Amino acid sequence: MAAIVAATAQRPSHTQLPPDPDAGKPIVPTIPDVDRHTPGRVFLEQADSLVANPAVPDGQILIGNVVFRRGDMLMYCDSACFYTSATADSMEAFGNVHMQQGDTLFLYGDRLEYSGSRELATIYADDYDVDSRVRLINRDVTLVTTVLNYDLGLSLGYYEVGGVLSDPHNTLESIEGEYSPSTKDASFYRHVVLDGISDSGDSMHLYTDTLIYNTESRLATITCPSRIVTKDGVIYTDNGMFDTNTSRAWLYERSTVRTYRGNTLTGDTLFYDRELGFGEAFGMMSLTDSARQVTLEGEYGFFNERTDSAFVTGRARALEYSGTDTLYLHAETIRAFTVLPDSAAGQTDTTRLMIAHPGVRFFRRDIQGVCDSMTFVQSDSTLRMDIHPVVWSDNRQIFGNVIHVYMNDSTVDRAHLPQFAFMAEHIESDYFNQLSGREMIAFMADGHLSRLDVNGSVQGIMLPVENDSTYNKVANVTSSFLSATFGKNELERAHMWDQTSGTVTPLYLAKRSLFRLPKFAWYEVLRPLSPDSIFTYPPEWHELLLIKPDNNEE
Repeated sequence: MAAIVAATAQRPSHTQLPPDPDAGKPIVPTIPDVDRHTPGRVFLEQADSLVANPAVPDGQILIGNVVFRRGDMLMYCDSACFYTSATADSMEAFGNVHMQQGDTLFLYGDRLEYSGSRELATIYADDYDVDSRVRLINRDVTLVTTVLNYDLGLSLGYYEVGGVLSDPHNTLESIEGEYSPSTKDASFYRHVVLDGISDSGDSMHLYTDTLIYNTESRLATITCPSRIVTKDGVIYTDNGMFDTNTSRAWLYERSTVRTYRGNTLTGDTLFYDRELGFGEAFGMMSLTDSARQVTLEGEYGFFNERTDSAFVTGRARALEYSGTDTLYLHAETIRAFTVLPDSAAGQTDTTRLMIAHPGVRFFRRDIQGVCDSMTFVQSDSTLRMDIHPVVWSDNRQIFGNVIHVYMNDSTVDRAHLPQFAFMAEHIESDYFNQLSGREMIAFMADGHLSRLDVNGSVQGIMLPVENDSTYNKVANVTSSFLSATFGKNELERAHMWDQTSGTVTPLYLAKRSLFRLPKFAWYEVLRPLSPDSIFTYPPEWHELLLIKPDNNEE
């Protein structure tokens, strides 16, 4: 009753009336017999008593089991001040405030203020009870706060003092928020936290400052920098949608998925299915495997953590940075995947493969190369180059039908050309040292050639350097086998055996035919000279592809 008196004391003053001997006495309210569903109007349905107060002629003080109706909405309370006018009704309600619409929407609080002109109800928790809260319940959704504004015209509840919305799977907390029971849409602002459980039972946490959430679809819409944390990793995005049922995300505006297994996927547009471990990226994408120290880049790509596989295309590039220098590799498509062991064949270890095709070009400071197809086997660090492979190191070039490059600690240990091999070393001007044979093995040390073995049908052209660092003769040799050692990038010793023959001719007497082996070719125009040049294909490359490799070179 004290609250009623305090509320009426704040009403505008009126002309002093003569004393009323019945003032302050309880009066049993009468309920007008009118259409109680008239839109926008509030009707008194029930009250134990009405206390008249001449000082407030347009107001009614209602006490005990008070019930009001506004359309389909009922409001219950212990007591109320009800004000009527020609244009709108308003009220203040106290004690056990309860609003109900049908059997789906319920609001609970300790005090209510209603403005008919604004169609706005403001429900308050008890200021003197720290545990008191306003509750809005819509089926299986509950919104809890200390002050809730409910717009009856829009069917929209909102708060500005902090609140928590929860459904059977998710809980959302924010400083400001709003919820529409009719559309099931909720918006949250400032320090938003979503804690949820997916259909598979895994937990997730979303942190942001603005979030739109639908309690029926359980779909979260992100519009500002946000972070989503799951048991498998973290998602960073400024714009996107996250399905809390399935843990699937559709992300835009340069988003990133970082998994705890070591994969990081970034792209202009991303799709990520956490439960399947599948991520797909469009537009300037980048996939980093930190465990293997490899990054794949391109215009489109995906990875699948369950199958340990990845694919990239559209200006595709692979960066391998396990060593002191980074290897940059480009091809039209690059695939990486794991092959499980074949127990029937006696295999016990898995094999990791990376396949690039077509138009392979790679650059590293100590080695460069081109071919049309390349396979890298991680288990034994073997690089297989097929279809017009060419490799350069320093001023040397080797090419053949197939080149196998063996790595050791991310450096080249040796190169093996098993079918046909040709090596050329640029001396100066138009002069080249040359060797060819059926098989060639080039051994490397500290990034430089240390030994060279050629087996079968050896042919060679060498221009030995004189003491004064000049060249004045050319040697033409043939043999069955050759083994040569090098020091400081220079030939130290060459040994040939079995059916060896040769000639040495002064340069001024040598015919031009003595300076070129039959299959000599110098592909310097194809050589990548920088990380960016791997994307450039000279016309000579397309001309080379028209030549069918001969797998039976002699």
